[in-house]
Amino acid sequence: MALRIEDYGLIGDLQTAALVGRDGSVDWLCLPRFDAPACFAALLGDERAGFWRVAPAAGGLCTRRRYRGDSLVLETEWDTPEGSVRVIDAMPPRGEAADVVRVVEGLSGRVPMRMALRLRFDYGQVVPWVRNRDGELVAVAGPDAAWLNTPVPLRGEDMTTYADFTVAAGQRVPFVLTYRRSHERKPKAVDAERALADTEAFWTSWLRGFRYEGRWEDAVRRSLVVLKALTYKPTGGIVAAVTTSLPEQLGGPRNWDYRFCWLRDATFTLQALLGTGFVAEAKAWREWLLRAAAGDPADLQIMYGIDGTRRLPEYTVDWLAGYEGSAPVRVGNAASGQFQLDVWGEVLDGLHLTRLAGIESEEEAWDLQRALLDFLEGHWDDPDNGLWEVRGDRRHFVHSKVMAWAGMDRAVRAVERFGLEGPVDRWRATRDKIHAEVCDRGYDSGRNTFTQFYGSKGLDAALLLIPRAGFLPWDDPRVRGTVEAVQRELCSDGFLLRYRTGADGGVDGLPGAEGAFVTCTFWLADALYGIGRRREAYELFERLLDLRNDLGLLSEEYDPVARRQLGNTPQAFSHVGLVNAARHLSGTDPAEHAGGRR
Repeated sequence: MALRIEDYGLIGDLQTAALVGRDGSVDWLCLPRFDAPACFAALLGDERAGFWRVAPAAGGLCTRRRYRGDSLVLETEWDTPEGSVRVIDAMPPRGEAADVVRVVEGLSGRVPMRMALRLRFDYGQVVPWVRNRDGELVAVAGPDAAWLNTPVPLRGEDMTTYADFTVAAGQRVPFVLTYRRSHERKPKAVDAERALADTEAFWTSWLRGFRYEGRWEDAVRRSLVVLKALTYKPTGGIVAAVTTSLPEQLGGPRNWDYRFCWLRDATFTLQALLGTGFVAEAKAWREWLLRAAAGDPADLQIMYGIDGTRRLPEYTVDWLAGYEGSAPVRVGNAASGQFQLDVWGEVLDGLHLTRLAGIESEEEAWDLQRALLDFLEGHWDDPDNGLWEVRGDRRHFVHSKVMAWAGMDRAVRAVERFGLEGPVDRWRATRDKIHAEVCDRGYDSGRNTFTQFYGSKGLDAALLLIPRAGFLPWDDPRVRGTVEAVQRELCSDGFLLRYRTGADGGVDGLPGAEGAFVTCTFWLADALYGIGRRREAYELFERLLDLRNDLGLLSEEYDPVARRQLGNTPQAFSHVGLVNAARHLSGTDPAEHAGGRR
């Protein structure tokens, strides 16, 4: 059975990532990239689906663990009756092939150790053909091949490879697992110690560009390391998380594949990167965004593959029982075919943000934006599936309309401020029409709050973004009323739900409930600060920091009753929320002084 979600740490090489448990087991790894089939999938089933454990032979959870400095070099330590030992894990910057490096270091005494490796390709379904060639393990199955190199003797038993050895104080024992496509030549062997040094040097060098002045520097730095780790280096795309199907409700069906890039994340991510000095990463994300959004504006999707792939068919992996029995396990995401109006606004807003930041704008980028605006003009008044990808009926979601307004607003500002060409009078008129309709049909004057969709009595955490989009200023009474209503009606033990689910599926068409949404609660802290309730904002932000695990990682949601993390992990949206809220609460976000984002 898999550990708690918060019991896992992250290592990665900017093309894929692994989750390492407090018991020394790698229970999740997709090779050769984030969205490939997993070769270790015990996270979503049991050890039969593949794992790689290096730990004391007696087993048990570690005594302590940490990252080495600001890097993704993970150090896990056990204190045992025989002595103390450390396992150092890393994925070095990608060279010829993908490598996972594990080094066992004796700290004191003599500790009996055991390594157990069970490779299972295609989400645990495919058992490779394994051979031992002069002490090197070779595993091949179809298109996949892997090599394990170590100086300790290996043996096979029950379709698993084992190594039993004892490590003494000062001794270091390396293990290197290398992956490459089976039709390609065997890659050169990687020196484990050099790989660890290279990995640490990479992360140290990358963080030299860090810029943030505030009281939460350590938390912001770690969150930015996570965002970098979720970046697919060949294209600049940023995945929402490295996992699929970690549940939003234990035992429930709300299990989705998050190993893709959401256009909606664009503006929030660009704010986080540009606001902390990482212009190169912001530019790479912008270039990915331009490539993904290119084509017929009517065909714009809410998400794409890490290389811009459009087809993300969803199917279930029925041979996996799911995390703690949470089925089905899904691969792909059917929500990619939904109509979500806000995405047009998010893309236009994100590209405007890079223009404000001085990132060079090609003429083709403005041509694309004009095409997106043409579509938005003709479809802003259509119902959609909304920000949260509800699988129920389409509605006139207020957040979607606000972002449609934002798209038109950024077009007007692009003409006014940068002298770009376009029918600005028409865009201005459309912008004003959307604004008037939202204030009329999406606002409940009796309760002094905006609502989830036109005619609804329900609320939505995304309403907190109204002032951040610049739709209304922070000091507008309707903004204060909305913030207070959302806090009053959507909080669970102080943490924010996205919206209220219903026993019959409610607005999202799904049974069951879900945990509090981490990034939405960061939005609440941000909003409380914006309306002047700063002490509450600081206190809530500190509570959110306490939700991180011991390595500073956040998943998508939190269960305030069971007091544990839920959902896919580590979650880019949660870490982006942390960075942007920290900037706002530290007074380093220009939007705080402008009464809105612009």
